[in-house]
Amino acid sequence: MASPFVIVYGGSGALGSVAVRLFKQRMYQVINIDLSSNDSADHSIAVPSSLQTLSEQSTYIADKVSVILNDNKVDAIVCVAGGWQGGNAASKDFIGSADKSIKQSVNTSLIASSLAARHLSSNGLLVLAGAAPALKGTPGMIGYGMAKAAVHHLVTSLAMPGSGVDGRVVGILPVTLDTEENRSAMPAADFSSWTPLTTVVEKIYTWLTSPAECESGKLYSITTENSVTKFE
Repeated sequence: MASPFVIVYGGSGALGSVAVRLFKQRMYQVINIDLSSNDSADHSIAVPSSLQTLSEQSTYIADKVSVILNDNKVDAIVCVAGGWQGGNAASKDFIGSADKSIKQSVNTSLIASSLAARHLSSNGLLVLAGAAPALKGTPGMIGYGMAKAAVHHLVTSLAMPGSGVDGRVVGILPVTLDTEENRSAMPAADFSSWTPLTTVVEKIYTWLTSPAECESGKLYSITTENSVTKFE
């Protein structure tokens, strides 16, 4: 029997790379989608930078995924593509940073949702990445917060009847992830309040393999205090 499939969108990034590695260890065939390849994945779809519009990117990715799957379903689609952008309405690059946040978070989540509608198994899991700060106003990072709030709305909508997605849908809303990039940018921070990447991916795996452990449509805020992480 062939190994089941998992798609990781953003599988060349910090959190995505950990997801690719863990699912590979758990005997899944992993399809990575990102701007660059991840050689650890079984299949890697590098989206050309020349494809600028959402429609172009979606068509390119959909065609590649369909060929790889060859009518097989996927057990999970984990979309952790994105990136942080700061700035308020008076910032010089306010419009540009907002546009980048939308492309990084909203567009990738939309494409992942479209893939789920086509390829996700009936009891499969779609995970989209929001952000806990975007549950309220984010005056110092308006574009980023707006994009993440849109992802939250997408999660809630996709979990409802008639959305076109038959599987389970959840949002992960971290505060600060413990990445090398974040440690370099904030060397004096309290790392015990940052969430380890492996902890997040292990939880996703638990939700996938134990459906009763997660509630479809829920936005799971991820908080870490004194190196203890809660998903609420």
